[in-house]
Amino acid sequence: MSTSNSDYSKMTDKASPNSPVVKNCISAFLVGGGICCIAQILNIIFQQLGLSQEQVKLLTPSVIIIITAILTGMGVFDKIARVGGAGAFVPISGFANSVVSPALEFKHEGLILGTGTQMFSIAGPVIVYGTFSAFIYGLIIYIFHLY
Repeated sequence: MSTSNSDYSKMTDKASPNSPVVKNCISAFLVGGGICCIAQILNIIFQQLGLSQEQVKLLTPSVIIIITAILTGMGVFDKIARVGGAGAFVPISGFANSVVSPALEFKHEGLILGTGTQMFSIAGPVIVYGTFSAFIYGLIIYIFHLY
């Protein structure tokens, strides 16, 4: 017995609960904003320590990456992401999570064939297409002198 596409759509709509869009948006906003606030606080602390602007620009994202990697390894970042959804994946923390998660998941297969091979399985395409997009953007700017 086959099911038509419309019947199948009705069945899946009935079985799938509606997601609370407004609540999810607010949670994403608060969690993402919280991560950005932490980064800004780190930025201010580093400036108050007398570091140069260049050092501050390097240290702030580095510390966010390290904190995210540690929280991912402890299983805490997954809980934050469950609450904050897309807000938890502010680009730099999401990138750190996407590198550490597969590395942890496949560590039982060894350092080379597990961790090393799978570490960039999620982040790899982002790196490739991000780099390619940046190249195209730079090329357009160069050709049209838009700076």
